[in-house]
Parts: sequence; C-alpha cells; structure tokens
Amino acid sequence: MRRIVVHIALVAGAALALGGCGFADVRAPVPEFMRAKAPDPPAMGTPPDVKLLLRQKLDSVFVAASQPTEVRVSEPRPNLRGPGWTACVKAEVVSVTGQPLGTQTYRIEISDGAIADRQKVEGEDTCATESYELV
Repeated sequence: MRRIVVHIALVAGAALALGGCGFADVRAPVPEFMRAKAPDPPAMGTPPDVKLLLRQKLDSVFVAASQPTEVRVSEPRPNLRGPGWTACVKAEVVSVTGQPLGTQTYRIEISDGAIADRQKVEGEDTCATESYELV
C-alpha cells in the first residue's frame, strides 16, 4: 500500500512540474524552440496624404505670422516610437518684424489622419537626407 502511495505522489509531482512548463517569453534565455513566437507588428495601413493635411492645417505646423512660403514635405514614414506616421516639412519663414529667418524644418507626427505633434528638427536628424516635394 505504501508503495502505491509513493508512486502516486511521484506521478502527481511530476505532472505538476511538467504542467508548469510551457513556452517562455520571446526574450527568455532558453533555447529557441522553447520560446513563444514573436508577435507580428501591427499593420500600418495606407500612408496619409500629407500634402492635403498641410494644405488644410498649415497653421498647426507654422505660425500664421511667420508667413510660410515654398512649403515642402517629405514622404510619410511609419513612426518608430508608436502608432502613426512621421514626415518632415520645410518652409521659408519670416520673423514678427518681417525679417527673413530662412528655412525652418519640422518633423510632424500624424495620428488618426491628423497632425498630432510637431518638433523642430535638430542638425543630426534624418530630415536632412529626405527628398521633398512642394505642397
């Protein structure tokens, strides 16, 4: 009788131990065959019409008092920091006193078909290597 109880206990213990085995996280330090499959990246859909967005809401990128001219835009790219798209926008602008400031470049973030954010481009940004088209 004691032997049967020991066997049942061993089988139950082994079942519990093996029941805890499953697929590990994608980044777990286990062999590849034991890891879960990495999730597929979300589908991006079609790129937005950035030219149309800028024609409709240019004031969301450049202040109206700066009188932006020769507005140029790059092709939209998928945003690496989150959902949506990014593009670079250049324009010739003037100061409040009317003095030319030269070309100003901004990186815009497009989310849900609208311009969600803009940031002035620094020197090491990739906007310097983009090709631009007039809006």
